[in-house]
Amino acid sequence: MVSFTILAGGFSTFVATYVFNADTSSLTLMKQTTTGENPSWIAAHPQNSSILYAVNEIEPVGNLQSFIVESDGGLTLVDTVSSGGSGPTFTNPLSTGEVTAMNFGSPNCSLVATLPNDPLRFQRDSPVVEFPVNGGPSNPHMSLEHNGEVFVADLGADKIWRLANAGAPGKFEVHGQIDVALGNGPRHIAIRDNILFTLNEKTSTLTAQQIPAGPNGTTFPLLANVSIVPQDFNFNGSFFAAEILISEPSERFPDPLIYVSNRNLGPEFDPRGDTIAIFEFKSSPVTPATTTVGRRFHPRQWQVREEDPCSPVNSITGSLTLQSQVFTGLKQIRSMTLGRVADGGDEFLVAGANVDDGVAVFKRTDGGRNLSEVARNTDIPSRTSFVFL
Repeated sequence: MVSFTILAGGFSTFVATYVFNADTSSLTLMKQTTTGENPSWIAAHPQNSSILYAVNEIEPVGNLQSFIVESDGGLTLVDTVSSGGSGPTFTNPLSTGEVTAMNFGSPNCSLVATLPNDPLRFQRDSPVVEFPVNGGPSNPHMSLEHNGEVFVADLGADKIWRLANAGAPGKFEVHGQIDVALGNGPRHIAIRDNILFTLNEKTSTLTAQQIPAGPNGTTFPLLANVSIVPQDFNFNGSFFAAEILISEPSERFPDPLIYVSNRNLGPEFDPRGDTIAIFEFKSSPVTPATTTVGRRFHPRQWQVREEDPCSPVNSITGSLTLQSQVFTGLKQIRSMTLGRVADGGDEFLVAGANVDDGVAVFKRTDGGRNLSEVARNTDIPSRTSFVFL
């Protein structure tokens, strides 16, 4: 029997434990473990799957929690610490030992240090990182570690903040930023091969760009900018992008593909539910033209500067191509997760409704370019984040 244990957070007072049996195509609710209020986002320790972190998305000050995952999929609470701000929506552990908490309701975030040799227990002296918005809007929504930095997508400020450690565990500061077009609302991000993929909530767009040198290198022009909204609808709905995943190449699924979720916030809803859009990114190196004076130049892809007439704006070109729009039967997908490559779980994607219709497991088909539902459980109407154990 091939089975997978899946943990699911949500706006409730518990984390749910499901077992997905791939042989029988069944998804069974096994347990509900009481936690703090609104464990809306959960994340596993990258080296130890028996450790789980969760935020309590509450106001005026939220929490960050750590749990031991028991053999039966239940949880034992170990530690709780303040997130330092209001309504934390996201957490993930860093390779340096900190655990992040993105305070959506405050212009700040925390990167809380854990005790040396004990990733279950938090230090109490990690300072909050304040974002330099000068009284303007700020809604930090996600953190992502990359090449010694932590990138933070700020939906309200239209920025990707670049954070770096300031010399002590849990002490970070803003040392740069990547600007996003005003009104886009960057919600979640992903990085592959030094390409930053940004999912913009307010415009329901997916963009791709090279990452400029830190901390404040010249921002490259976008390589691609596409709508993720399904065209196959004839009703009055308002779409807002939510989640982005990039699959890891494996023997069965050799091509990295991008999965993004569309949330329809109404007022009308398609009975087929929200969609998951699947994109493929293709890139190729720029081959600069050579002028009669030997200067490399291309009017669209290269920019001549006084200090460096051959300095490239983009060293590659790229495009995002839609592969499929999969209607899921779920209402307002806030999060989804792919299984692990190591145990063959990458054949499956789990997603949940933030409003109604429960949790569904989809099988990746056509090399990952399409999805087919194989199991659903509606015992709990809404779940908002997932971890494959």
